Amino acid sequence: MIIVIKPNTPREQVEQVMEEVQKLGYDPRPIFGTELTVIAAIGDERTHHTLTSLNAMPQVEKVIPVQKRHKLVSRETHPGDTVVNVDGVKVGGNNPFSLMAGPCSVESEEQLLSTARAVKAAGATILRGGAFKPRTSPYEFQGLGSEGLRLLSLAKKETGLKIITEVLSERHVEEVASHADILQIGARNAQNFQLLIECAKSGKPILLKRGLSQKIDEWLLGAEYLLAHGNGNVMFCERGIRTFETYTRNTLDLAAVAVAKKESHLPVIVDPSQGCGRADLVRAMCLGAVAMGCDGLLIEVHPHPAEALSDGQQQVDFAGFAQLVKELQPILSAMGRVA
Repeated sequence: MIIVIKPNTPREQVEQVMEEVQKLGYDPRPIFGTELTVIAAIGDERTHHTLTSLNAMPQVEKVIPVQKRHKLVSRETHPGDTVVNVDGVKVGGNNPFSLMAGPCSVESEEQLLSTARAVKAAGATILRGGAFKPRTSPYEFQGLGSEGLRLLSLAKKETGLKIITEVLSERHVEEVASHADILQIGARNAQNFQLLIECAKSGKPILLKRGLSQKIDEWLLGAEYLLAHGNGNVMFCERGIRTFETYTRNTLDLAAVAVAKKESHLPVIVDPSQGCGRADLVRAMCLGAVAMGCDGLLIEVHPHPAEALSDGQQQVDFAGFAQLVKELQPILSAMGRVA
């Protein structure tokens, strides 16, 4: 860290700051300039005090971190792209573009199996489907729970698709991990740090969605929790943030895709369905996401969206998904990717 001292501070007050820096475990290196004095605090900011408390000293102008707080997630630590292995399906790096598709909620065996067959035929390799559903109202459909997990396993057995589904609480981690190939941490739980730690301990690949109003730095630090607890198989998922705009359900932040790819080595997935909340805009959001360099898409698909028990307005039907996959091909080729 760098501690900037206020102008015209007497030498003995500078030495007081150096003493505090040393007490906190750093090696202070003062640089006395003609107009400005700074102290370089040498030490690992991940394991030492952050030194921000020094702002309380009247002679300190400001404290500037040098190391990124998301050290393990940062490209400074890991310059190359991380490839996440999902039970044989590789996501990220130079591997084929990942298509994850399926219904918002698992509703029945017929609904899920017909969807699994359709998305696989169109090119998907991973089946999405919510068994446990976080809903704003307690009176809305909450998912089938354990029965939904059983149906997801059935769909995997029949189609060979890998499974991604959301974990809502720490008590569900073991059960969900026994059925799913990817544990999804949803927007509402993006900063539920105890849940992050328990999911990390499962050893399963994890898809970390961005929180409803989460800053990019906070999103990166959420992934840092997962890596810091021994799980490097992590993917980011941009799914839209809450802004003042009401035309769409959320505001899909495609700039966040570029930032996450620049700052981190982890794969980045985009969920255009949650991102805009409108099926008629999903195609445009997908094309934009691919052009921004994402590693995959997480798309909601339903056999009859008008009959869906949750979020029917943002789900595309089978024909729409198949057409969408075809329209992605020119953009994928331009980006040097194959589906």
